[in-house]
Amino acid sequence: MKRILFLGDIVGRAGREAVQERIGRIRKETGADLVIANGENAAGGAGITGEIARQLHEAGVDGITLGDHCWDQRGFDKAIDQLPFVCRPVNLLPGCPGAPRLILTHGDFRLAVLTVLGQQLIKIPTRPGFPMMEDLLEDLRGKAEAIFVEMHAETTSEKVAMGWYLDGRVAAVIGTHTHMPTADLRRLPRGTAYLSDAGMCGPYDSVLGREVAPILGRFLDGMPRRFTVAEDNVQLWGVLIDIEPGKRGCVAAETFREGID
Repeated sequence: MKRILFLGDIVGRAGREAVQERIGRIRKETGADLVIANGENAAGGAGITGEIARQLHEAGVDGITLGDHCWDQRGFDKAIDQLPFVCRPVNLLPGCPGAPRLILTHGDFRLAVLTVLGQQLIKIPTRPGFPMMEDLLEDLRGKAEAIFVEMHAETTSEKVAMGWYLDGRVAAVIGTHTHMPTADLRRLPRGTAYLSDAGMCGPYDSVLGREVAPILGRFLDGMPRRFTVAEDNVQLWGVLIDIEPGKRGCVAAETFREGID
């Protein structure tokens, strides 16, 4: 049996410092064999830097996934190819730098990790993810004992559809991007763990990780404001997935929450 811990979007300094400080203890307490985290909001709430990615990895995060903010930090497009533990979304346009997926190992167990960007309300140019999946799964045949798919999308419908599409063919389809944990974690009929959104690792006294006041002001009068990253009530949210190599889907899945403040 292998246990995978996936952490939702790490948001800002407060989120990344909480992960760095606590991931070692969390690994021991949960028995996680591998830890994956979405790091696309780790630098100032938008994007990630090479230095931050290395710090998270050194602290105990085995693999870091990204999303639609992957290129927001200047120079990261040059740094990503020097970070073998980081993968960018698999359906970015051809020619983008970075690995489209990861193969993480624990002993002789190999876990393939990939992120698919949704098409609806996502501004970064992408290729449709659904038509790519057959070739991706075929390419991974024999290269991994299990596959973890992160669906980084705005609309729940795309996430749910991907879960049903991949049921029984991957260990898990876990949603990210909207930063608020959902209550729909389940094992689909053929064994794949599904969750619409894992939540974020960041400040929950906020609006999706940003200070409340400027967001409310924007809704009230429409004037532009700087949306500062919040700091209070930091929590880590994610999902724990148990995988039996050689068996379809996963054995069990449960939500993970660590309160900081």
